[in-house]
Amino acid sequence: MDAPVWLINAFGVVAGLCSMASFVPQISKILKERDVGAISLRMYAVTSAGFVCWTIFGLLSNSWPVALANAVCLGLVVTILVLRLRFDGEGA
Repeated sequence: MDAPVWLINAFGVVAGLCSMASFVPQISKILKERDVGAISLRMYAVTSAGFVCWTIFGLLSNSWPVALANAVCLGLVVTILVLRLRFDGEGA
């Protein structure tokens, strides 16, 4: 299927925005409640590794929507990891 580049990039941008938006409520909840008991370090560590790989893939394949979206998601996931470590044990 030959789709126009603008259409391919548009779907990439929308997918990236959805992925980015999915982490914002978690960060907001952690900052508000300072409760990180349900946050899995292992899950977010693996997710971070995946976003590193997707970012590199996007860069190597010259796909700016993939590279940019995954770099931003990596930053958001690292934020969650840092908050998890920072607030761990505060509410206990």
